[in-house]
Amino acid sequence: MSYRNKSVKSRVAASTRPACVASTMPVPGALLLALAMLFPATVAADKLSLSSGPRQVTMLELYTSQGCSSCPPAERWLNDYVDDKDLWTRIVPLAFHVDYWDYIGWKDAYALPEYGERQREYARRGKAHTVVTPALFTNGQEWRGWSLRLKPRASSSKPGDLSAIIQDGYLTAEFDTLKRESYELHVAILGFGIKTKVKSGENRNSTLAQEFVVLAHDWHRSGTRRWHVSMPRPRLEAERYGVALWVSKPGRPTPIQATGGWLVDESEAEGEDEEGS
Repeated sequence: MSYRNKSVKSRVAASTRPACVASTMPVPGALLLALAMLFPATVAADKLSLSSGPRQVTMLELYTSQGCSSCPPAERWLNDYVDDKDLWTRIVPLAFHVDYWDYIGWKDAYALPEYGERQREYARRGKAHTVVTPALFTNGQEWRGWSLRLKPRASSSKPGDLSAIIQDGYLTAEFDTLKRESYELHVAILGFGIKTKVKSGENRNSTLAQEFVVLAHDWHRSGTRRWHVSMPRPRLEAERYGVALWVSKPGRPTPIQATGGWLVDESEAEGEDEEGS
């Protein structure tokens, strides 16, 4: 499977250590084989070009769990951005699924320990008062306006242009900024159209519809602000895929600039081309 561009009530966990962190469940061999057939080692694209522009794009991070009954309202709020006119150009949303509620009755298949650790790092750096689900961050700062159905304010900062080309499974990126420092480039594959029937736990007997789910997340440091790296491989399947890119200072979670776009299955795109011809 390869991709190309298409026209273009809170639950609180201890900030240092949750009450219980579930261990990662082994993936059955049959599932690994199926994933290997569904996804190549990298996600390829037929020259997808991305650019943030000089003004800071708002990056929205939702920390959520399928095992938390307080999370579905925040997920529905985030889901609305799928059809937003500012998607990718002015706002880049992501949903990081955390695993620290897995012990209360439902294991979230999309959760990884490193996503909860990213959220804890925000708390350690004073960007959040505690570790909570659901939690929204805008450009690295905790933000609760979503509960009032508000949209975050656009930033007036102009950190520089983050541009990238994705082609043949590789990403070539550059951060054009006046600050000649080292940066980390983060690359996340996002899953869309995900529906999960929850059979136990706080959301039992519910079907959760989720968008912008982080399926893979890699990062790479550069002192030249240029990168040429392989695209990450998504762990699980989704109906549709997107990519989010952002740069940050090494070892710090706060995004400085971000961009993103849709990744389209080539077989779907070819079908659309045939219909239009």
